Amino acid sequence: MPSTVELMQRSLKRRYAAERRFRLYGLLSILAALLFLLFLFGAIISKGYMGFLQTRVLLPLTISTEYFEAGAPEDIEALRGANYNGMIKDAMRDLFPQVTKRGERRSLSRLISPGAADILRNKVMADPGLIGSSMELWLPVDDDVDMYIKGHFDGEAGSTGRLNSQQAAWVDGLHADGKIKKFFNTGFFTSGDSREPELAGIGGALMGTFLTLLVTLALSFPIGVGAAVYLEEFAPKNRWTDLIEVNINNLAAVPSIVFGLLGLAVFINFFGTPRSAPITGGFVLTLMTLPTIIISSRAVLKSVPPSIREAALGVGASRVQMMFHHVLPQALPGMLTGTIIGMSQALGESAPLLMIGMVAFIVDVPGGFLDPSTVLPVQIFLWADSPERAFVERTSAAIIVLLGFLVLMNATAIYLRKRYEKQW
Repeated sequence: MPSTVELMQRSLKRRYAAERRFRLYGLLSILAALLFLLFLFGAIISKGYMGFLQTRVLLPLTISTEYFEAGAPEDIEALRGANYNGMIKDAMRDLFPQVTKRGERRSLSRLISPGAADILRNKVMADPGLIGSSMELWLPVDDDVDMYIKGHFDGEAGSTGRLNSQQAAWVDGLHADGKIKKFFNTGFFTSGDSREPELAGIGGALMGTFLTLLVTLALSFPIGVGAAVYLEEFAPKNRWTDLIEVNINNLAAVPSIVFGLLGLAVFINFFGTPRSAPITGGFVLTLMTLPTIIISSRAVLKSVPPSIREAALGVGASRVQMMFHHVLPQALPGMLTGTIIGMSQALGESAPLLMIGMVAFIVDVPGGFLDPSTVLPVQIFLWADSPERAFVERTSAAIIVLLGFLVLMNATAIYLRKRYEKQW
C-alpha cells in the first residue's frame, strides 16, 4: 500500500498539472481572441483604407462666355445657371478628338462624376474673374473609374468591372499620361450623403453625431451624477429606494431598441419633438446611458473612505458641504471615466435612433439641434445596404473612423483613471 506521503505527492502532481493546463487554456483563449480581432481589423482596413483616397482627372477647361445665358455672366443667377456640364464634356472631347460618334461621346462623358459640374460652378462663383480664361482643374471621376484605378474588379482578373473595353482604354491612356491620379479624399469628411458613391461623405453624419452626443452629455452627466449622489448619500434606506436601485440595474440590461420605442412614444408622439433631429436622438441616448453612469458613479462614491466623511463632519461641515467639498472631488475622476464609457456606448448605437427617424437620407450637413440629421452608425447601416462596389469601400472607411473615435474615447477614460484616480 502506498504511504500517505506518496498519495499526497500524486495528488499534488495532478493538481499542478491541472493548473498548468488551465493556464495554457487561458493563454490559448487570449491568443484566439487576438487573432480574431486582428483578422477583423485587417479585413476592415484592407477594404476601407482606399476610401480615404479619391481618383481625379486633370481637365483643361475654357471658361468661355458662350456657356452662360445671353453670353453675359453679370449676376449670381447667370453664374449659377451656366452650362458647366457642357464645359466639362467639351474638355473631355478635346482630350480625345478621335471620338466622334454620339454613343462614344456619351460613354466618354460617363467617365466624369456628375458632381464635377457643381465643383466647377462653386469655383467660378467664388472667383468670377475666371470667366474668359483657361485653366486646368482636377475633377472627380465616376465611381466605376475610381474602382478600376484602385484595382477593384467585379469579374475575373483583368476585367474592367462595369466599364466597357473602350472606356477602360481611355482611362488607361489618361493614367499613363499622368492625367489621372489619386488624392486624399477631403470631401469624405466634409460632404453629406449622396446617391453617387464618389461624392458621398460622412460630414453630415459626423456633425449629427457630435450634436447628438453633446445633448446626451449635457443631460446624462448632471442627472446621472445627481441621482448617484442622492441614492448613495442622502436617500433613506427603505423599500422604495430598493425598488429604484433594482429598476436602475434592470434598465442597464434592457435592449437599446426599447429605448428607441420609448423615445418614439414619449418625445415624438407626446411632446412633439422633431423626428430625425439631434435633440431627440440626444434625449433617447440619455435614457440609455443614465443607468451606466448612475451605477458607475455609485461604485466610485462607495470607494471613497468613510474617514473622509467622518473627518469633514467632525470639524462641523454639513452633509451637503461634506459631499460637495470633500467626497465629490475625490470621486469625480472615476465618474468622468464612467461617463466617457457610457458616451462610447451611445456613440456606437444605431437601433434606438432608427426608431426615431434618424435613418433618413441627409444630404446637407446639419447646422443645429433641430435640423434633420443622421449619425455615423446609421450612415454605415445605410451604405452597407447599397449595391455599388464603391459604397463597400465607403462603409469600411466609415467603420474605421467610428472605431478610431471609440478607441480614442476609451483611451481617454483609461488615461483619466490612471492620472487622477487615488488608491486608498
